[in-house]
Amino acid sequence: MTTDPKSSRRQLSHERILDAAARAVRKHGYTGVGVADVMKEAGLTHGGFYAHFKSRDALLAAAVEHAGNESAKCLARRMAALAERGASPVRALVEAYLGDTHVQATELGCPVAALGTEMPRQADDVREVSRERITALIGMARDALPPGSPEHHPFALASSLVGAVQLARALGEEGKAMLRATSQTLIEQYDRKV
Repeated sequence: MTTDPKSSRRQLSHERILDAAARAVRKHGYTGVGVADVMKEAGLTHGGFYAHFKSRDALLAAAVEHAGNESAKCLARRMAALAERGASPVRALVEAYLGDTHVQATELGCPVAALGTEMPRQADDVREVSRERITALIGMARDALPPGSPEHHPFALASSLVGAVQLARALGEEGKAMLRATSQTLIEQYDRKV
């Protein structure tokens, strides 16, 4: 079975657009994503946009989903590396999520931390994808917690992680001390037998 070169080129172009849009939305927020800028960053012409997306909102929804998938894969790799060195699942999640790399690389990090305050003001399809990203993060927290943890712990852990990243980014260099304190507190609170 041969692959259609035109279809293959279209898919590569689509991926470049998603990569550029995912970086832009995390770095500049929803309102900071312009179609022309995304297409330019992807190395494509503005006119080709509608061959890939029906609207800017469709692009934003796809970008948030793409960003979330990328972020989850990176987070899972960092967590696996920490687990190989003996970290418990909770410690691995907390240290990976609150790590310097994740906090400093805004355009590559978790879209929930980058866009949380803007999510409720988006179009329905963008809000829905955003809710899915939040739910996925809560699921990661649930999976990391010890069996038998109270039902509310995943919500508290996920919101603490996101809030710490948002505040640390706002504080800049001073945020590092806050991240260390939050990491220590979350591990003390949640990394124990129930």
